[in-house]
Amino acid sequence: MLMSSTLLILVLYGLFLILGGFLGFRKGSKISLIMGLGSGILVLLGVWLSTFNPRAGLIFLTCLNVLLSLSFISRLVKTRAFMPSGMLLLITLAVLVLCLRNLI
Repeated sequence: MLMSSTLLILVLYGLFLILGGFLGFRKGSKISLIMGLGSGILVLLGVWLSTFNPRAGLIFLTCLNVLLSLSFISRLVKTRAFMPSGMLLLITLAVLVLCLRNLI
């Protein structure tokens, strides 16, 4: 079983992604809403999965965070603007390290 602090961080991360999607939508980006909702829901799905099978949940979350990191790197290189891609990349990498630390 994962520690409750790890689960809390992962839930907050998922909610943060969803909130970011809504904020991007308010600025006129439908793709931000779709991607924010989608990735946030997938993170919350991984948290839910990890309550039943911690290893499977962490593997799912690790793979998801690798894909999100690649996406944020691509957007950061394309726009060369730290906000929001760079900030999301840093947060996603921190969550990736957390998942890997709990997985090993």
